[in-house]
Amino acid sequence: MIMKKLSKHIIKDRRRRLLLLIKDQWLRLFWAMICMLVMASAKTAIPFLIKSAVDDIFINKDVSMLMLIPFAVITIYLLLGLAMYFQEYLMNYVGQNIIRQLRDSLYDRIQDLPISFFQRKKTGVLMSRIINDVEIIKNMVSSAVTGSLRDSFTMVGLTFAIFYLDWKMALFAIIILPVAFLPIFVLGRKVRKVTTGSQIAMADLASSLHETFVGNKIVKAFGMEAYEKKRFFGKNRKLFKLDMKRVRFQALSSPVMELIGGLGAAIVIWYGGSKVIAGDMTAGTFFAFMTAVLMFYGPVKKLSRLNITIQQGLAGADRVFDILETESDIQEPTNPVVLDHDHHRVVLRNVYFKYDDVNVLKNINLNAGAGEILALVGISGGGKTSLVNLIPRFYDVSKGAVLIDDIDIRDISISSLRAQIAIVTQEPILFNDTVRNNIAYGNHNASDKDIENAARAAYAYEFIQSFPDGFDTIIGELGGRLSGGEKQRICIARALLKDAPILILDEATSSLDSESEALVQAALENLMKGRTTFIIAHRLSTVSYAHRIIVVVDGEIVEEGKQEELIARRGEYYKLHQMQFNNGD
Repeated sequence: MIMKKLSKHIIKDRRRRLLLLIKDQWLRLFWAMICMLVMASAKTAIPFLIKSAVDDIFINKDVSMLMLIPFAVITIYLLLGLAMYFQEYLMNYVGQNIIRQLRDSLYDRIQDLPISFFQRKKTGVLMSRIINDVEIIKNMVSSAVTGSLRDSFTMVGLTFAIFYLDWKMALFAIIILPVAFLPIFVLGRKVRKVTTGSQIAMADLASSLHETFVGNKIVKAFGMEAYEKKRFFGKNRKLFKLDMKRVRFQALSSPVMELIGGLGAAIVIWYGGSKVIAGDMTAGTFFAFMTAVLMFYGPVKKLSRLNITIQQGLAGADRVFDILETESDIQEPTNPVVLDHDHHRVVLRNVYFKYDDVNVLKNINLNAGAGEILALVGISGGGKTSLVNLIPRFYDVSKGAVLIDDIDIRDISISSLRAQIAIVTQEPILFNDTVRNNIAYGNHNASDKDIENAARAAYAYEFIQSFPDGFDTIIGELGGRLSGGEKQRICIARALLKDAPILILDEATSSLDSESEALVQAALENLMKGRTTFIIAHRLSTVSYAHRIIVVVDGEIVEEGKQEELIARRGEYYKLHQMQFNNGD
């Protein structure tokens, strides 16, 4: 019961937030509604023109009305056309602007969420939230809200017209409408449920596409094309079945309304025809009434279809707000400390870290002096990457503290903290942009000279100059046009240009051949000068220049010291050293 009340509260809050977005566009909404009132008035006037045309022109043969009524018809339809154009433009502007704001908010929120969030969510699913789910909301705001307001105004005007013409016959015409709306609301709820399933299936399909396109080299190398095709066809068929289920529910709404409209029209013809035959109603009044009723049923049928669109939009809104309401594990401090751009000492004091209720790090105590180079070694899965990920607050410690110059990093502004840290990872992360913009990523105020100097220091200048467009060369998605060594040197140039006093190198040379490794290693030596550096390395040949080597096993520091000392101890580091060098690595 408590969960049900909480769920209702959340739904109500989400509806309120959507309405606030719409309300912010009040000026355009006001003018759009004025246009809708003009449209409703024009449509309401049409039955009265028909009454005058039949009674005054065709029955009474009034020549003056023959001249006046066509002019009135042209005027009314001109007003109707202008009002329709401006109403359509204004409401679409409102809808598109709301969607723009939602997309901005969604992307803004996703970018602020921690790395743990991205590890739980598939990339394709997040892309689907921003593109597909928001698009469904756009249809609701642009089409459904517009149609609801416009058709409601038209119905009010035509209701006035039919009651003015004959109130008894009007009661016959509209008394059956409440019965018609009951199945419409039932169908709308079913559509909303199916739409949620369809959006989940669409997100799953997008995620599958992203994975297979990015990993197409592996798909081909392992001959898995047929398997991936079969997997995609299965997901696509699931989406097809859900979409057809939704179409089935949507398609039922129109026949229900057509039947109701037919019953209403039949009653009007029987009752109105009887009054015309008895002489209690003129033919003009009957035709005017009949026209008004038929025009009245049009908006009613549209509203029934719009309910389906609204339910689909609300399903999309729920998925969007699920992301917008996600709380970040990494919180900005209330009164953040701003660090100076200077040399820093980094201390991990009694640090414990849990991931998915598993202790990844246990009782870590480490002191890295300003400008000191520390190498973290150990077998894969020992916790080395988790340890360095605590420093820029990609995760927060479960217990203990990480300090920079004796300040707990949880008290430091996140942007200020990360401004002090540069990272080079094993997998070079580059963007489908120019070489220049990739190097200047994080420092867009850098001059061309600074970018070139960074490239030279990273031993990247020569190969960049060999490109047809030099620094303005587009490098492709994830730097796909470059070799592994070239990508890594651009990443090092990017870190050099950031000029951060703390440096994290996460297996930066492990995937390179010997020639590329030598160049990258030389670039890294330039990068490490004067910086507090944490190096994660599997190749022990790359850590000989470290001031200290830290051996991490099963989330604990078991040894630390210089290479010669650790070999002499014949402990864990000695075992690693023997395994690698005895195998000729």
